[in-house]
Amino acid sequence: MTFQISALRAATLIALGSTALSAHATDGYFSHGYGIKAKGMGGAATALAQDGFAGANNPAAAAFAGNRFEAGVDLFMPDREMSRSGTGGMLDTRVRSDKRAFLIPELGYNQSLSRNLAAGVSVYGNGGMNTTYPGGQLNCGQGPANALCGSGQLGVDLIQLVVAPTVAYQLNERHSVGVSPLLVFQMFKAYGLEGFGGMSVDAARLTGSGYSNSTGLGLRLGYLGQLSDRVSIGASYAPKVHMSRFKAYAGLFADGGDFDIPENASVGIAVRATPEVLLAADYQHIGYGGVPAIGNAATAGPLGGTPGGGFGWKNIGVVKLGVQWQMSPRVTLRAGYNRSENPVTSANITPNVLAPGVMKSHFTLGATHALSPHSELTWSFMHAPRVSVSGPSLLAGTETVSMRQNAIAIQWGSRF
Repeated sequence: MTFQISALRAATLIALGSTALSAHATDGYFSHGYGIKAKGMGGAATALAQDGFAGANNPAAAAFAGNRFEAGVDLFMPDREMSRSGTGGMLDTRVRSDKRAFLIPELGYNQSLSRNLAAGVSVYGNGGMNTTYPGGQLNCGQGPANALCGSGQLGVDLIQLVVAPTVAYQLNERHSVGVSPLLVFQMFKAYGLEGFGGMSVDAARLTGSGYSNSTGLGLRLGYLGQLSDRVSIGASYAPKVHMSRFKAYAGLFADGGDFDIPENASVGIAVRATPEVLLAADYQHIGYGGVPAIGNAATAGPLGGTPGGGFGWKNIGVVKLGVQWQMSPRVTLRAGYNRSENPVTSANITPNVLAPGVMKSHFTLGATHALSPHSELTWSFMHAPRVSVSGPSLLAGTETVSMRQNAIAIQWGSRF
């Protein structure tokens, strides 16, 4: 027990120290899945209890997950691009975001405390409002400028770290409920937005202030039920997490730098088609439109105002489908498909040059290899084909943002 807790503390420190490398953008800015096993199945996990990531997927799953520890890392490789045309050549440009590889750590721990009670912790991240465009390709009338007429490089970086301690109670042999407090820390920086100083209520806190920090406390609730030996269902819900303001960017985000985490809910079903084959399906709702900084239209008001201009993202629904095949006692194979609605709208294209979260389809593969009776190695791969969205620019002409993604992840797990 002492060893497991020490390992958990060490892995948590590693995750905390590594978040500066993170960036995600799959289902909006949420990951397509949490835990490498779920990622191999298109993210489907709400009705399953096969890892230590109950706090990220469904807190009630902790009651059935057993004693285990998992630590993994995801090499996330997005390719983002923007272009502008129809300005008579003056502001026409095409530019590709520079940084295209990010390491994203995550870990999960679960322990049975009694016959009916279990506890654990999940550490995971969100992000994806990340771009780094080179500057100097335009002249907007005051010398060399970036694609949005600011100085130097253009970009943003959003990092969200969630630590989710979890408690689950087994109501009887087949049903459980669980709760996970969500301890959230986020960082954000923006640079190269000087061209929008005239649209901000506070141009001094619009851009170029380095990283600004924000914290918040949320909650995730869950239910898991085994309807029979072959069928299980699950549901989880997290209301909006109210975060402290990004004070250094009070002139950028609506309501003086407010950037909350949207409410989200999932329902899922898992069916054991044969003793070796497991099918899983989830539906997730993410309420991006309920966060003014994210959901407000770009023209809703001045940047940083109340109401203030935002990214114009809409609420989305996500379908996650996965299959798992126990090929042998030592090898389990997985495949999945994740289909997300695109939150980015044509009418709000200009702010989404900074955050092109336009992805729709994600194709996934994965496997687990037993190293011993108590340890295993899991990997996953994700490919998301390129998606583009075009619309009228706030500057001139027509802008297009596009992105494609690949990700490779690996995770070591131990059961004790």
